[in-house]
Amino acid sequence: MHSLLDAVTNLGRGLELPQVLRGIVEAAITLTDAEYGALGVIGDGQRLSQFLPVGIADELAARIGQAPCGRGILGELIHNPVPLRLTDLTRHPNSYGFPEHHPPMRTFLGVPVRVRDEVFGNLYLTEKRGGAGFDADDEAVLSTLANAAGVAIDHARMYHDSRRRERWLEALSEITRSLLAGTEAREVLRLIARRASEVADADLAAVLLPAGSDGARLAVEVAYGHDAMGVPPLERSREWGNVEGAVLPTQESLAGLAARTTEPATTADIDGDPRAHPLGGTGGADAYGPTVAVPLPLDASACGALRLSRRAGRPAFDDTEVALVSRFADQAAIALELARRRAESEELAVLHERDRIARDLHDLAIQRLFATGMTLQSATRMIERRDAAERVSRAVQDLDTTVQIIRSTIFELRSAGDDRGGPGLRRRLAETARLAAQSLGFSPVLRIDGPVDSTVPADVAEHVLAVTAEALSNTARHARARRADVVLTVPPAGDVLTLTVTDDGVGTGDARPTGGLANLRSRAEQYDGTLTVESPAAGGTRLVWQVPLTAD
Repeated sequence: MHSLLDAVTNLGRGLELPQVLRGIVEAAITLTDAEYGALGVIGDGQRLSQFLPVGIADELAARIGQAPCGRGILGELIHNPVPLRLTDLTRHPNSYGFPEHHPPMRTFLGVPVRVRDEVFGNLYLTEKRGGAGFDADDEAVLSTLANAAGVAIDHARMYHDSRRRERWLEALSEITRSLLAGTEAREVLRLIARRASEVADADLAAVLLPAGSDGARLAVEVAYGHDAMGVPPLERSREWGNVEGAVLPTQESLAGLAARTTEPATTADIDGDPRAHPLGGTGGADAYGPTVAVPLPLDASACGALRLSRRAGRPAFDDTEVALVSRFADQAAIALELARRRAESEELAVLHERDRIARDLHDLAIQRLFATGMTLQSATRMIERRDAAERVSRAVQDLDTTVQIIRSTIFELRSAGDDRGGPGLRRRLAETARLAAQSLGFSPVLRIDGPVDSTVPADVAEHVLAVTAEALSNTARHARARRADVVLTVPPAGDVLTLTVTDDGVGTGDARPTGGLANLRSRAEQYDGTLTVESPAAGGTRLVWQVPLTAD
């Protein structure tokens, strides 16, 4: 009795569940003078999800092989949870015998371990020392110990759950701080995968987002774990065990099921589940088994998934873990939505500031320049010297050019942030001019007039970029120019597009048109447009590429 009280007291001191379970088996062996003992934890399907033996060396356990799953004598207690005492277990009608290398066992004592109203598992003892069988006193002592063990297990599970919730909250706080600090969205998703994997004790975590507008596929945006390193799609194979960039069908995958139904989806064996598409290792020691996928809401119309996997042979995700993972994904999605809203608010503030600058340029700078030009133009008639009058006229022209440049800047300010469908023609044309500066040896002057981003179709925009690149390339190769001007104009009516490229080089002379010019003319004729190449009186070359934007 003293030993039993001492064992019960010691059980209450442990808080970590693995430590408590092993302590229960060791106390049972000591109290009953048994040689071998084990604790079997009952999982889904009335099978043993865990089997913790004591008394068998690790080397011998490795030689025996796979742990029992709950058949034979062990299953007898699972299906009929009352104490069972046998003098020779081999004579029981449900005995299956022992696997190879297993030590011989004859006497047997087993009792259920209840946690509140749930049968948590069973305590198994074999081979009472001295050759005697287990008696009624042993059964009474073991039953008392099992009752105390149920209380200790319950406390350990509550402690484990509270610690797990604490880690989830810490992970969510870290994700929220990262988002508020302006961390890149992909890095935040990687942090979500890493923290979910750590807190859920998973071996592989993947964040899957919708791929394409039809919602038929999910792509692994980020992954964390042993097999998470991505490779180019053409080099990826199932045997490589690479995850990032993999694409799963929404209709036929576990993650797709979670995204479609917005409910968690679980499996105890990912490799044998027809709904599951294995990610990472697919066989042998690297195979994955228990897997859970929970929805990751992105907005009202799109939903991704967070998928966690454990190695084959490890315990499945229980209901508490699935609920925690689901709440974690919901909170992570809220954090992502808040970050998106904050980014949109910041973008709106920038657009408002650009609009204010554009308005000030129009109302102040352009009006003043226009008034100055009008004053100078009216004063030209009163200037008697011809050369002075010409200089004033050139100044008026320069002011007009400056006004056009400022107007182009105003258009760019008001359209620079509207790149949700990709960069606009203004920005892409500026990039083309910057690239051409490398071969020209100087930066060409670029002026864009009119609503080009809103009126020029995408296919015409591609031709504009190609014509500009070819024209500037010809200037660099043949013109020996020191200046080049690119002017793209679309009138407010939006009915015609005119691209003019001018340089101050040697001109075309008597040279015959090259294949490049023929290509430019062909591009214009596709849209019933024209190409004109001429040599101005002041020298150089002027190329005018013009196409209509509206049908006749």
